[in-house]
Amino acid sequence: MNGYRTCMLYFVLIAFFISCESTDKSNISQQKKPNILLIVADDLGYGDISCYGGDIPTPHIDALARKGIRFTRFHTSPLCAPTRAMLLSGNDNHIAGIGAQGNRTEHFGYEGRLTDRIATIPEVLKSAGYNTYMSGKWHLGSDSLSDPSQRGFDQSFALIPGAGNHYSDQNVLRSGKSLYRENGKKASWPEGAYSTDFYTDKILSYLDSHDDSPFFVYAAYTSPHWPLQVDEKYSDQFKGQYDSGYEELREKRMKSLKELKIIPQNLESPPLHESVKPWNSLTEKQQKIEARKMELYAGMVSNLDENIGRLIQYLEDKNELENTFIIFMSDNGAAHRDFYYSENFKVLQEYYNDDVDRMGKEDSYVSYGPQWAEAGSAPFKYFKDYATEGGTNTTLIISSPLVKAKNEINPEYATVQDIAPTIFELANTSYPKAKNDLYPLKGESILPFLRKEKENIHSEDHVFVFEHFSHAMVKKHKWKIVNSKKPFDIKNFELFDLETDISEQIDLQSKHPEKYAELIAEWEKYSKEVQLQFPTPGGDI
Repeated sequence: MNGYRTCMLYFVLIAFFISCESTDKSNISQQKKPNILLIVADDLGYGDISCYGGDIPTPHIDALARKGIRFTRFHTSPLCAPTRAMLLSGNDNHIAGIGAQGNRTEHFGYEGRLTDRIATIPEVLKSAGYNTYMSGKWHLGSDSLSDPSQRGFDQSFALIPGAGNHYSDQNVLRSGKSLYRENGKKASWPEGAYSTDFYTDKILSYLDSHDDSPFFVYAAYTSPHWPLQVDEKYSDQFKGQYDSGYEELREKRMKSLKELKIIPQNLESPPLHESVKPWNSLTEKQQKIEARKMELYAGMVSNLDENIGRLIQYLEDKNELENTFIIFMSDNGAAHRDFYYSENFKVLQEYYNDDVDRMGKEDSYVSYGPQWAEAGSAPFKYFKDYATEGGTNTTLIISSPLVKAKNEINPEYATVQDIAPTIFELANTSYPKAKNDLYPLKGESILPFLRKEKENIHSEDHVFVFEHFSHAMVKKHKWKIVNSKKPFDIKNFELFDLETDISEQIDLQSKHPEKYAELIAEWEKYSKEVQLQFPTPGGDI
C-alpha cells in the first residue's frame, strides 16, 4: 500500500512539475514577444542624416544604427501614399488600392483607399495579442471607413491628407482646414503645438495607458515634409552652414558616403535635374533665401531626431527598450515639389507668404525644391516622384537585440513590401491565407537574414515592380528597367545594371537585349495582374 501511495505521489509531483514547466515556458514566451516600433520620416533624403554621411547631426538615430544595421539598398515607392500602402500591407500599391495618390475612382487598383484585398499590419497583430497605436500621417483614404481605427489601430491620432501645417490645422494643399481624426472621430489641432512634438506626445500618452500586452507603434511623422517650419532654436544652429550652396553640399555628401563605403570610391555625381539653376547664377538675395530654406530643413530633421530620442528614452525608462524591435525608414527620396508657386495652388497665397523674415513660421510656405533635393538624394539620379534610384532608394535602420550584427552597413537589397512579413514573423503570427479577395503577401521576411540564417533576403529571381502616374520600374537581381517619361510608352523603358551604375547613367538595352526583353516580360505580367490603366484613372498630377 505504501509503495502504491509513494508511486502515486511520484506521478502527481511529476505532473505538477511538468505543468509548472509548461506554464513557465508559456509565460516566458509571452514575456519575450517583442514590442515593435515603426518610425517613418516624411521625404527624408538619403544623405541627410549623419549615419548615412549627412551633415545634419542626428545622435539618436545614429544610436539606433550603432546597435543595429543600416541598409544601403532599401527601396520604397517614390511617393508618400503608395509607400504607406505597401508598408502596411506587404503588397503592391495597386492591390492595396493606392494606384494613384490623391485620386479616388471605382477602378480596380485606383480606389484611393486601402481595400479589402489586403490585411494591414495592425489588423494581423491584433489577432496575435498586440495593442496597436498610431500617430501622424495617414494618407490612405479620407472617408470614415478608411480611418486608422477601421484598419486595426486601437488608438490613433491622424492627419488624414498627405501634408499639414506643422503649427496649426491650416490646410497646405487648398483653402480651409486640414482633417484630423482621433480614434475615428474628428479632432482639433491644439493651438501652438508643433507637429513632431505633438505626435510624439500622443504616442507616449497611448503607451502610458496600455496594459501588459506587447505593442505595435506606428510613428508616422510629417517631418521634414514641406512647408519648412520649425522653431528658430533648431534652425539657427545651422546658420551659415549652407551659404556655399546646394552643389557644394551635394559633393560634400558624396565624399562622406564614400568615406563610409556606402558608395563606390570612383562614383561621380550624376548630372543635375534640368530644373536646377546653378548656384553661381543666383543673386546674393536668392542665395540667402536658398540657404535659409536648408537651415530650416536641417532644423526640422534635428527636431525629428530629438523626438525619436524621447521615444527611445521612454522605452528605456519603462524597461521595454531591450524587448522592442525598432524600424526607422524614410518613405521616399527627397522632395522637389513647391506647390506654393504652382498655378494650380494659387489659393495658398491667400493665407501663406514666402517673406524672408517669416520663413519657418506658421504662416510661411517654402519648400527646398529640386536644388536641395538633388543634394538630399545624392548619389542617385533625381528625387521624389521619379522611379529612379533617387526617388526610391531610401534609408532603413533596424535596431534590436535580434540583430546579430551591430553598427553594420549592409548593401543587401530589401523593399518596403518586406517590412510587414518581417513584423508578422517577429510576432510569431501569420498573414491570413489568401481567400476570396485577399491577396497573398508580395514581400519576404528580413528576419532570417538578420539572424544570419540566410545569406540573402531575396533570391536572384525576385522581382520588384512599381508604377505610379506613368513613373515605372522593374527590378530583378542587379538589373532594372525604368521609365520617367509621360505619357507612358513601353518603348521609353531604359535598362541599367545597378551593380556597376547606381546613378543610372548608362542605358544598356541595346547591349543586353535579352535582359531587356526579360524585364519587359515581367512588366507585362505585372500590368495584367494589377490591371494598370493608361492614362491614369482620375487624371494625372
